[in-house]
Parts: sequence; structure tokens; C-alpha cells
Amino acid sequence: MVTREYRTAREIVGPLVLVDGVEGVTFGELTDIKLDDGSLRRGRVLEVNGDKAVVQVFEGTSDLSTENLTIKFLGKGTELGVSGDMLGRVFDGFGRPIDDGPAIIPEKWLNINGNPMNPFSRDYPNEFIQTGISTIDLLNTLVRGQKLPFFSASGLPHSRMAAQVARQAKVLRTDDKFAVIFGAMGITFEESEFFISDFRRTGALERAVLFMNLADDPAIERISVPRMALTTAEFLAFEKGMHVLVILTDLTNYCEALREISAARKEVPGRRGYPGYLYTDLSTIYERAGRIKGKNGSITQLPVLTMPEDDKTHPIPDLTGYITEGQIIMSRPLHAQGIYPPVDVLPSLSRLKDKGIGDGKTREDHADVMNQLYSAYARGKNSKELAVVLGESALSDIDLLYVKFADAFENRFIRQGEDENRSIDESLALGWELLAILPKSELKRVNDKYIEKYHPENK
Repeated sequence: MVTREYRTAREIVGPLVLVDGVEGVTFGELTDIKLDDGSLRRGRVLEVNGDKAVVQVFEGTSDLSTENLTIKFLGKGTELGVSGDMLGRVFDGFGRPIDDGPAIIPEKWLNINGNPMNPFSRDYPNEFIQTGISTIDLLNTLVRGQKLPFFSASGLPHSRMAAQVARQAKVLRTDDKFAVIFGAMGITFEESEFFISDFRRTGALERAVLFMNLADDPAIERISVPRMALTTAEFLAFEKGMHVLVILTDLTNYCEALREISAARKEVPGRRGYPGYLYTDLSTIYERAGRIKGKNGSITQLPVLTMPEDDKTHPIPDLTGYITEGQIIMSRPLHAQGIYPPVDVLPSLSRLKDKGIGDGKTREDHADVMNQLYSAYARGKNSKELAVVLGESALSDIDLLYVKFADAFENRFIRQGEDENRSIDESLALGWELLAILPKSELKRVNDKYIEKYHPENK
């Protein structure tokens, strides 16, 4: 590792320092920035052009001057020292312990950008992960190795739901170890305390690693958090053989940090001011989920993002939808009714759900019950809208039953307690109870043999 020192800082713009006359400097290389008073700040190379380099200073440049800087290029990128002892610990966005525990003794050092996963070596996701939340487990099933984002909005309880999934998630029918990596970006101190105390209160911290970046921390640290989290996940999954669930919140804050850095570099903006490489950058995060043939471990991702102005066409959810395998969408009207978790079932989607359900994985009737619940709820919602326009007297008797079903579905199936951990069998039983509101002749999407076996009237 070759280090080089320069006192040729020419210009300071925002968090960036332009350095002249450099040689052998590479993109992403770390730097130590020494002031005349001996204090040190850390930086990272964002751009190299000939003998000029643009360095972003992690701690900011508000009191710096080009005359008093010595920039030392360290010849390496950002690395994280990883170890099995990281489980149960809390770190900042640079991987430094912030829980008053002992320093981590690394088993190895890994570049946080990771290594691309060979597409030929990828194994197809096909194992069910039980989250304990009916709207996910039964209707939008999470599969081991999948990336399934939460599309939320300001003021909705996505933080509580993410914490609930972190507490309850597990792979059924296996004794393999399960771990949760939680990466928080740009959150408030209150949210940070909520997550840490919730993990400690429930004992979930023992199998978790937390990376916390607060709203007043440097933007460059916000960009490091998901990569720190995923580097830890790759180590635990592919070298320790663990099933790892990575929860990242909030990806919107991450993208805002990207936009801030892009503006400081005076790049030509893309849609709504975000950099043109936003899709590529997000893909370097999302595509680190998956399974590798011949290895027991896996990485499953649940990114959480808040849609600005509740707009699904905003660049962040829009591009995320292209890269990931579905989305769980939060509903503001359901939240206004006091329903938790306020999952908007109809537009939500898990593209891999068919691969993780059925006999031997969940239960033989899972797919039929799921399809019938979707169909009945959609018809019930349509009947309710018709009643608003024409009045209930205009509805047929069967339409009134579908309205009754839709209300019961929201109040009994979607609604569940924050500490209520429903097994998939309990969710299926509840689904059958709700379908019993309708005549058997209306259950056209369920095989007759399952109606005979599981319908409450036949028990």
C-alpha cells in the first residue's frame, strides 16, 4: 500500500476539496486530511481527472483553508473489519462501535463495495421466510434471497413495521442460523433510540447488527451505511453460512445524500435533480441480495423508502421497482382508520411468492386461498365504491356480502398487533374464516378438495 502526501489543495467547494498535481490516485481511495493544528479528518476521492482529484471531506469543510491542509492518499478504499462478534452490536455509518462495547477484532478486512456476484453462480430464491405479518406471509410472500421493498410515506409507521419484521422473521423447517442486519440512514435521534431499545427489549439484538446514521451525520457516511450493512451480511451469509435479512431504512435519505454530493460536484442533474446514475447506484445495493450455489447462506433485503408526496412515480420508488422483485405499499387511508400495519394489499406485489409457497414450504392450499382473498377483497372494495355513488339499496345481496367481507378483511386480517406474531398456519386459518362469510359457490378460485378439507363449516 503506497501513501502519498500533497499540500496542493487549490479550491474548497462545499464538502469538496480540489487537489492539484496528484499521481496514481484512484476513485474511492481514502485520504487523511491533516490541519496545521495536527487534527485529522477523513475523506474519500470522488473524481480523478488527469493530475487533479476531488476529495469529499467526511466531517465537512466549514473551517478549512487551502493554505493549511496536507492531504495524504492512503492507497486503499473504504474497508470494514468483519467478525462473528459483530452480532449484538451497534455501529455508526463508518463501522465504529457506538454501544460502549469493546472494539471488534476483525477476522478479515473487506472492501465495502463488495464483489459482483457471478450470475451463473446465483441460486434461485425458493424458500419461504415467515415474518409473522399476515399481509406479507399469505399475500405477498417473502422468499429467501429476494429483495422486497416497503413503499411508505411520511407519517406512516414503516419504522415500527420494519422493527417488527426484524424481531419476528425466520426461515421455517431449518436449523440454520438466522441474523438481521439493520442499516438506518438519516434518521432522527428519537427513531434511533426506538430501534436500539426495541431490539434490546425483545432480545432481537442478540442476532442482529445495527448501523445507525443520524440526520446530522455527514452525507458521505449516509452513503456508506448500506454498503457497510451488506458487507457484513455477505460475510455472515457466505462465510458463516447464516440466513441474513438486511433491512435498510430510509433509502430516500440515501438518495438525497447522493443528490447533495452530485450538486456539490456540479454534475448535470437528471430527473428531479437526482444524478443520472441513480439507477446504477441503487442497483449496486439491491443486487447484493441473493443466494450462491453450493453455499448454505443467503441475503434477503427489505429496503424501506418514503415516497415524496406519496408519489409512486417519483424517481426513487420508480427505479427501485425496476430493480427489485415487487413492493409492499403502505396505505394512508388505512392508517387514518387506525389499522396497523396499513398495508395496501391490492397494489402490493411479491413477484417470487409462487416460488416460496405450497406443499412442503407453507401449505398446499396457500396459493388458492391467496388468490381467492385478493379477488374477494377487490370485489368488496368495488362494491363499497358503488354504494357511495348509488347507495347500499342499489347493491345485490351478494354484493352486500362482499362489502361485509372487505370490512372484515381490513379489521381482522390486515389489522394485527405490533407484537402479534402470526404463524402461516394461523394466517391461513384466518383467511378461511373470512372466506366463510361468502357462499361456497363464490369460492371459484379454490380447489374443491381444499374447501372440503379446510373450510370451517366442514370441521
